[in-house]
Parts: sequence; structure tokens; C-alpha cells
Amino acid sequence: MNTPNFLAAASAGFAATLTQAADAPAVSRLVAEIQSIDDKVRGPAWQNAGPVGAPAVKPLAGLLTHADFEIARSAKRALYQIVRHAGRPGSEKAAGAVERELLAALAADRTAAAKRDLLWMLSEIGGSGAVSPIAALLTDVELREDARCVLQRIPGSKPIGALKKALAKAPADFQAALADALRARGQKVRGHPSLKLAPTKQTSVKAEA
Repeated sequence: MNTPNFLAAASAGFAATLTQAADAPAVSRLVAEIQSIDDKVRGPAWQNAGPVGAPAVKPLAGLLTHADFEIARSAKRALYQIVRHAGRPGSEKAAGAVERELLAALAADRTAAAKRDLLWMLSEIGGSGAVSPIAALLTDVELREDARCVLQRIPGSKPIGALKKALAKAPADFQAALADALRARGQKVRGHPSLKLAPTKQTSVKAEA
């Protein structure tokens, strides 16, 4: 083993441990304030959640299904603040950390509604590493439309490949939507006419008397 490399890795791991320890009080405070019954506490908490970052994603995701609607909504708002703060220019490391936490939360046993929220958060920050887990949901009847839209938004060639692969295996009632997503990404798709061009209402024209 290369000793300098080993020492560098150990130092990095130790620094990460210290960072997590320093973050723990901020995360605990944020989660507690999000669950406050006082909106004067809860409001500023979610509004200023952004810098708390990735360590807060898991506990906040757990509150998305809270019985109290206002708490659940505040948790969702806090997560979006974290996503957008991490997604600012020049913060690729923070964005990657938040993406990983969102994917872990998406993989957990949650309601379709909570997973739908997490998918749309990933649409704002997800990169190529998020494509496969999201594409796996294209076979989920409850979540496939959201997954399709999210893949349509993620840049790069990998989402296009995932959409093409899904189109080849998709049931008939979902093929047109996948084809439209590919067209939105600049791809030519044959054999699947756009539903946007299909008339939804029968019309008739009366001849002039």
C-alpha cells in the first residue's frame, strides 16, 4: 500500500467524521423546529434549511408523510431548500452528496406520494448516477409518469438511453408518453405518433346555407 495515499485517505475520512459530528446538532435542531406546532418557528426553519445540507435529507424525508399536513409540507419545503442550495454553481461536491441521500431515501419503503416528491427533487439536482434508479421506476404504474418527466429533465446522454430502453419494453399505454419524452430531448421516434397531435374531441363543420 502506498503510505502517502493511505494517510491522505485516512485524513479525509477523519475530516468527514468531524464534519458529520459538527453537522449533527444543526440537523437535530432543524428537524425539531420543522416539527414545531408554532409556524413562527417552523417557517424560518425550512426557509433557512439549505446550508444544513445532505445530512438532513434522510430525517426530513421521513417527515414527508407526517400526520400533520403543515409539518409534512415544511419538511418538503426544507428539502427543496437543501436541493437548491446544493445545486448552486460551484458546489458540485455538495450536490453529489445531496443526490446520494435523495436516492437512498427514494429506495426506502415510502408512499408513492413521498417518492414522487423525491423524484422531482432529483429532477433539479440529479446527474448520470441518478438515471438507473429513476429509470427502474418506469415500470411502476404509480410513479412511471413522474420518472419519465424527471429523466426528460436530467441532462446528458444516459437519460436518453434509459428512455429508449424503456420504450422498447413498455406497455402500449405508456409508449406514446416515452416517445414524447424522447422527442423533447431532440430524438426522432418512429412508429409512435404524438398524442398531442391526436384529436381529443370530435368536431363537425356545417356548410353555409
